[in-house]
Amino acid sequence: MQSSDQPDPDQLNIDTPELVAIEMPLAGVGSRFIALLVDYLIWGVGLLVLALLFFIFLPGIRAFSKISGQWVTAIAIFIVFLLNWGYFTLFEAFWNGRTPGKRVAGIRVIQRSGRAIGLFESMARNFVRYVDQIPFFYAVGVIAMFASRQHQRLGDLAAGTLVVRDRVEEASLWGESGARTFTAPFFAPSSPVPEPQAAFTLPASGVAKLSAADLVVLEGFLARRLDMSLATRQLLAQRIASAIQAKSGLETPSGASLETFLEVTARQLRDIARMQS
Repeated sequence: MQSSDQPDPDQLNIDTPELVAIEMPLAGVGSRFIALLVDYLIWGVGLLVLALLFFIFLPGIRAFSKISGQWVTAIAIFIVFLLNWGYFTLFEAFWNGRTPGKRVAGIRVIQRSGRAIGLFESMARNFVRYVDQIPFFYAVGVIAMFASRQHQRLGDLAAGTLVVRDRVEEASLWGESGARTFTAPFFAPSSPVPEPQAAFTLPASGVAKLSAADLVVLEGFLARRLDMSLATRQLLAQRIASAIQAKSGLETPSGASLETFLEVTARQLRDIARMQS
């Protein structure tokens, strides 16, 4: 039985700059295999369509340029490489670390710090993917995942990335949009009251006392808050807001939530940074 003071090997523990620990479940071989299977099905269908178009127009291409069969084969292999590498690279870089297969499996790629990956990390991990595939279906990658404490294949080790499972929100017993009583459909649902503080502006003199490091902390929290539990999110927002208020002298407007206060502070800090650049 595992001791309570020992870290769970299937959990990623991230210590934020605000000294709040965030736990994220690591993705295992099974969920990553499902994601890969879905991705290759999508990629294969797309490749098949392109191959059909290529063979349809190939006679015309040869008649126009008299290109040799060897060049046609070389170009086809190069296009297949670009499609395979670009599919995973672009989706992970610009879709919050997810491909369509990862979305189906409920997993995503992140940096070891917990931040979203960028284009460089996505390019690196997917270039090494071809080594992970040696000698057959991801044999090297699977061995590396079992040997790594955080289930990293060689591409993850090279790029400094991890694959984690998304948090699953608990669904309502009555469905996402279902009513909890049988008489509810006879009453018009009340429209949400817009937040009166959504457009408020903080004093520029107080915001100017904050630094670029404060903006990094704010943006880090705002980018990761949806992956946090509600209790951790509230605690972290309270700690950051207290630190910001103590340094700048700013106060949360009446009726405004702490997260809205942090959003407006970050927005005005970004405006100041753009004006100074």
